[in-house]
Amino acid sequence: MVEDIARYLYNHPALALQLKTIRHSATDIFSQHQGDVIALYSHRDSAHDVLQTSDTLPTSPLNLLDMLQANFKRAQESARVLEEGFKVLGIKQAALGFKALRYELYGLEKQSVLIAQTSAQTQCKHPHR
Repeated sequence: MVEDIARYLYNHPALALQLKTIRHSATDIFSQHQGDVIALYSHRDSAHDVLQTSDTLPTSPLNLLDMLQANFKRAQESARVLEEGFKVLGIKQAALGFKALRYELYGLEKQSVLIAQTSAQTQCKHPHR
């Protein structure tokens, strides 16, 4: 989602490309270790997931900046979970790869928030643009 916001809403090709690269890098890490992670899929039981119905709606409406930040946090936490999971499996290279992606996401979140704030300020000054 953050890639699409950078691409379509903020028309920021460099940021969108960096986010796309992270997404592809995560896929590449998995591809390189596919045989090692097949066991993870065998334990997934989505139909009987105990937290399947636990999602709650936000108590107040989210604005675009809130959504952007929430999605960055999800991506960062996902990278951290994958990093820790690969550590447990003893796959050091994949763990290091996800750690690096997580830190890239921290920097890109900061950059994205600054772009979002600048865009919001511009919209306030020029509402009919």
